[in-house]
Parts: sequence; structure tokens; C-alpha cells
Amino acid sequence: MNTDVSNPTLTLVILAGVLVGVGVYLLLERSLTRIILGVSIASNGVNILFLVAGGSMGRPPLNAPENEVGMVDPLPQAFMLTAIVITLGTIAFVLAMAYRSWQLNGHDEVQDDLEDRRLARRAALDQVEERVTDDSGATLEEDAAAMVDETATDPERELVPAGGPLPEEREDPAERAQDAGLEPTQESREAGGHTAPGTDREEHATRAEGEDEGGERT
Repeated sequence: MNTDVSNPTLTLVILAGVLVGVGVYLLLERSLTRIILGVSIASNGVNILFLVAGGSMGRPPLNAPENEVGMVDPLPQAFMLTAIVITLGTIAFVLAMAYRSWQLNGHDEVQDDLEDRRLARRAALDQVEERVTDDSGATLEEDAAAMVDETATDPERELVPAGGPLPEEREDPAERAQDAGLEPTQESREAGGHTAPGTDREEHATRAEGEDEGGERT
């Protein structure tokens, strides 16, 4: 079985994919120690991908004009060096955070931020308020027009003239009886200062008869 070692093999591609996958899985953990391991492993996988992207193997890219043929592309190697430096700085920063967390709390687990919890609770309350609301979407003008229509069409509601007293505030019993739709009685008329038609005539006739009887007796 002949194998061409000058071409990138499938093994490097699979290895790079496995390293990146394991690194991402560790990055999703709460422990800072596992996060450090995840950053390191994912960086190694990315470096292998750069190595595969560089093409076939060849001579080092040294400044030799007579040996340009068969020279390796230097750009992927520059990317690899840059990735190594960035990974080293990130690991140092996360390692300092893990050490400080261990000194203060006795563990290196990442806790939820208080502000994130408040935002989550506020979002949950907003969703509950949206579900329980029964707003029909009517505007203020439409609500006012509906109230006016209900007031105008209510048969039990009595309209009072502007500046006039309410029915229960009227002092005349006869007027109260008229407001209630009843015929005022003689007592209510007398209490209110109203006399029925013909009452004065009957009183005058009674007085005249009394005077006549008194004159006959004398």
C-alpha cells in the first residue's frame, strides 16, 4: 500500500475536528479549570487545521532565492504562531480568574450574574402580564363614545336639568309625587302650598252658609 506523505491526510482533518469538538464541549462547562482545558484543546485543533490548509510539506520558507521551488507557504505558519500567542494570553487570564475564585469562594465555578437573573425574572413577569391582559384594543375615544351611548339609552337613568335640584333633594312632596309618576294627594298639596281647584270656592260657600244660619238665629 503506497501512501503519499506529501499531501495532507484525512487523519489530520479528523483529529482537528475531534479536538475542536472536545474543546467547545469543555468551554460550555461552569468550571474555570475545564474552560482552560477547553481553550487549550480547541486551540490545538485550530492549529492543525492551519497546518492542513498550508498544503503539502516542503522546505522551510527561508530567504533563499535559488531554492524557491518546493518551499512551504509561510502564511499558515504565521497564523499558527498568532493563534498560539492568543491562546497563551487567554489561558493566563482565565487561570488568574480561577485562582482568585478559589481564594474567595473555595471553588472555581462560574456563578450566574445577578443582573442576568433580574432580566430573566422581568421577562417572565412581562410574559405573564401579556397573557392575563384582556385589553380589546379600543382607543380612548371609542370607550368614551360607548359610555355616552349607554348613558343616553338607559331608560332608568333620569336626566336632570343643568343647575336644577335632584328629585330626592326637592322639598315639595307634590313635586316628588309627580317625579315618581303618582297623583299628588290632598295632604301633599296642602304641605307643599298647593290647593286643588275649587277649594277656595267651597270655603267661601261654607262661610256664607254659616253667616246665613247665624243671621236667622238672631
